Amino acid sequence: MNRRKKIKQLLQAHAKKASAKLAPKRKSTYISKADRLKIAAESSPDSTIVSDS
Repeated sequence: MNRRKKIKQLLQAHAKKASAKLAPKRKSTYISKADRLKIAAESSPDSTIVSDS
């Protein structure tokens, strides 16, 4: 009985990991503060040029 339980636990754990890999990612990737500032700096000059014209 003990051996069966252990094998069953292992198979369930492997199945859980496999299904987790196939599931879609819910969290978006982390963007550091410096990267967010770079993105904002890249987008803001374009908008200021348009507003100056």
